[in-house]
Amino acid sequence: MTQNTKAAPRKNHDLLYSLNDKLGFVPSSFAALQHVLASLVGVITPTLIVGGVLGLGEHVPYMISMALIVSGVGTFIQCRRIGPVGAGMLCLQGTSFAFLTAILSAGMIVKNRGGSPEDILATIFGVCFCAAIIEIFLSRIIHKLQRVITPVVTGTIIILIGIPLIKVAMTDIGGGFGAENFGSLDNLLLAGIVLFSVILLNRSKNPMIRLAAVVIGLLLGMAAAFFMGRLDFSGLSSLPVVAVPIPFKFGFQFDLAAFIPLAILFCVSAMETTGDLTANSTISGEPVTGSVYMNRIRGGVLADGINSMIAATFNSMPSTTFSQNNGVIALTGVASRFVGIYIAAILVIMGLFPIIGGVLQQMPKPVLGGATLIMFGTVAVAGIRVLSHAKLDRRDMMIVAISVGLGIGVSTVPDVLQEFPKTLANILSSPVAMGAVSAILLSLILPEQKHEEDEAEVS
Repeated sequence: MTQNTKAAPRKNHDLLYSLNDKLGFVPSSFAALQHVLASLVGVITPTLIVGGVLGLGEHVPYMISMALIVSGVGTFIQCRRIGPVGAGMLCLQGTSFAFLTAILSAGMIVKNRGGSPEDILATIFGVCFCAAIIEIFLSRIIHKLQRVITPVVTGTIIILIGIPLIKVAMTDIGGGFGAENFGSLDNLLLAGIVLFSVILLNRSKNPMIRLAAVVIGLLLGMAAAFFMGRLDFSGLSSLPVVAVPIPFKFGFQFDLAAFIPLAILFCVSAMETTGDLTANSTISGEPVTGSVYMNRIRGGVLADGINSMIAATFNSMPSTTFSQNNGVIALTGVASRFVGIYIAAILVIMGLFPIIGGVLQQMPKPVLGGATLIMFGTVAVAGIRVLSHAKLDRRDMMIVAISVGLGIGVSTVPDVLQEFPKTLANILSSPVAMGAVSAILLSLILPEQKHEEDEAEVS
């Protein structure tokens, strides 16, 4: 094949329904339900963690409702493709774990200066709204971004997203920040039930059970907590029947120190979305080169940015395409983008009723921690996997070692930055920001060198 020849779509004989096929109501609903099951925990967990760590209490059920509604709207935009916005493929859009470390850091900046929960949320959503513009801009030049955001840089950043969050998961396993019974055997038992349930279910030969492993594990943990008297649903009656989306309900505030780490993460998110959409194209039997492919990538990344702005407007955290749903397409053989409309409807309907968020908020911290320990460990491993695809020479290993060391270092010993100007210290105290700045600068400064094997061949 010559360079000028466009790659034709490869026929995937495992597919029952291709990209533009329309299904009936029953098969569409069944396929949509499987996608929702595979992604539900990922959509709601970041809100539960942020609410717990930052002490947002009464606002959590509303925020969970908004996360579900915004995920539904974002999924519709991605699948339907409105003008240039959207990939036009079966892509589920949901709340991203990638931004969690930076969001918690932003919240702590406001909290440490005496801000109220409303101030914290106004700053988080205000900064996320502004930072999402970065990804919208990058969608127009996504093909050039790979020259700066290399696998070495991306892998390093993803590792630094996951590792600090493991501390959050372990704190939840112990009972949560400030818990009187922290580290009690009851807490460890609840976390252990979830942890081992997910491990055992994940080893099942039944692919449907593997997909729903985390959901089932959490349900088993909730059941155990109920019999231990750890659940209290008495406050659910005070929740409104329907959640009404209110733009910037908590206000709009901006903080530069909170903005920069999130702006960096939106650059990384653009690259991750490119990878997810490429995998989706491959599984769906669509081209992965040429103008059709590139238009889908640009439309998908553009939708990511716009959906994140919509999320911030309606009081939810940044949104991105979920990679696990590519596995659902491969499993079910259904790649039809029209299934996305059913997924969107299910998520929006779930989000309209705050009682769902209220029930999830009652989930004991150890139950949540048992599941998130696996999730956050998986995020860190995903970063290692990205690095494994790069040819790590001595230069690259030094970049990774220094950047990961600095990122983890500032998260464990934040006082090392106490002599820095306050704004700069707040920016660099984020492990993601510190690691990203280090990795990008070192990649630009340190000269490329030939691999020793290549040199040996030449000689």
